[in-house]
Amino acid sequence: MPAGKVISSEAAARLIADAAFVAIQGSGGGVGEPTALLRALRARFLADGAPRDLTLCHATGLGDKKEIGTDLLALPGLVKRDIAGHLGMAPAMARMISANQIESYNFPQGVLSQMYGAIAARKPGVFSKIGLRTYIDPRLEGGKMNAITTADLVKVVQLEGEEWLFWPRFTVDVSLVRGTTADTKGNITCEQEPTILEGIAIAQAAKACGGIVIAQVKYLAQAGTLDPRQVRIPSTCVDYVVVDPDQKQTCLTDYEPAFCGAVRMPLDALEPLPLDVRKVVARRAARELFPGAIVNLGFGMPDGVAAVAAEEGLLDQITLTVEQGIVGGRPAPGVIFGVAYNPEAIIPEDAQFAFYDGGGLDLAFLGMAQLDREGNVNASKVGGMLAGCGGFINITQNAKKVVFCGTMTAKGVEYTVGGGRLTIASEGSIKKLVERVDQITFSGAYARRNGQKVLYVTERAVFELGKDGVVLREIAPGVDLARDVLAQMAFRPIVADDLAVMDERIFG
Repeated sequence: MPAGKVISSEAAARLIADAAFVAIQGSGGGVGEPTALLRALRARFLADGAPRDLTLCHATGLGDKKEIGTDLLALPGLVKRDIAGHLGMAPAMARMISANQIESYNFPQGVLSQMYGAIAARKPGVFSKIGLRTYIDPRLEGGKMNAITTADLVKVVQLEGEEWLFWPRFTVDVSLVRGTTADTKGNITCEQEPTILEGIAIAQAAKACGGIVIAQVKYLAQAGTLDPRQVRIPSTCVDYVVVDPDQKQTCLTDYEPAFCGAVRMPLDALEPLPLDVRKVVARRAARELFPGAIVNLGFGMPDGVAAVAAEEGLLDQITLTVEQGIVGGRPAPGVIFGVAYNPEAIIPEDAQFAFYDGGGLDLAFLGMAQLDREGNVNASKVGGMLAGCGGFINITQNAKKVVFCGTMTAKGVEYTVGGGRLTIASEGSIKKLVERVDQITFSGAYARRNGQKVLYVTERAVFELGKDGVVLREIAPGVDLARDVLAQMAFRPIVADDLAVMDERIFG
């Protein structure tokens, strides 16, 4: 790297001009996130009022729901437009979007991760079926998340007699990427990173557009000393390097070697889930696992399936994957979801989505905020909750079988689990099985047309997507069908003639 190209984070922030399109690597929980660069950008804006009117683009949600990620940039005037795969990790940014202070597009994580490669190769954009018949489809909402967002960034096109969605490519002015070590020439390795995401594609995208690439790392090494097999972003794609010796592996860990494959930890050292409703749902969902299954786990309640699989000795019989590029191991729960203990492989995020889009998943476990009579699921926007889709649409439209996980009601509901029964002490005031979902993140009609197998697992009932609507298949022991299930739904399901009682062992 030429002399003077290792710069401070403050100098890096001064390189970003007004109205720049800034692509940012990273994932929720501070994973792969160039946090020092985002902090420096915030500090410059607070001091100088510049840069202004940025467009941000990030395939995954950035932040920890408290203080990092795009919440660092949630300042009036700094950001004009946010193009994101997920929004739930940055509540301050989400509030500005909900208040119509920032234009907002939420597109499928896989589409955005693959967009960088399209930009890098100067292709016209991304063609995909992902998002058809959901809120991404421009005939519904076009991925626009508030009233001030009006420009159409996705189109419906016909190719060879088939319907596709088309996202024209963006022009990237600045790419912010991250690794573990840079040498003085600018080669970047990721030996302590729990993911590698789409770092090289983001960097190549900026270079193809005549933009600049700024890499944040923890360590600086002499040129020629790095193992070339470990270099994930070569010096040809890096313009500047910022060294942050305080860079954390995730927002919760300075360095956990089991996340990046440096050691394999005994998984029985991890705490099992307590016996509660979340575990009940995870246990019932886990009944769908089978030996040899290739599985995706979604954020939230579904990540409990990994804990149950470990507790029941099933991890060695299946392969769990996470969309950030993790294959094998046990995915971590909570805010750092997206990394895993003892991964077998860590691949680029866009490559993981190519596998998902190609039908590589046998099973997928995803969360649901709402379910309606058509079998549609909303996991992206409910009332004041602005989460976005993340990889949800890529995964649910292409997995051979999808198991949605959630509770039937919320806000005030109280349960007792034990003795092989579920007892509902007080009912929730919010019904989650509604006449029509607020936003279609998963289309029941599209799934039926494709012959997809779909289950909806709750703490008190299990439903299935049938040819004529939602079918009630199982109820929990201790639950009253009329009072605790049917009365808590805004629509009448088809009740199976062979309605079964869930296995009591799930509740003990």
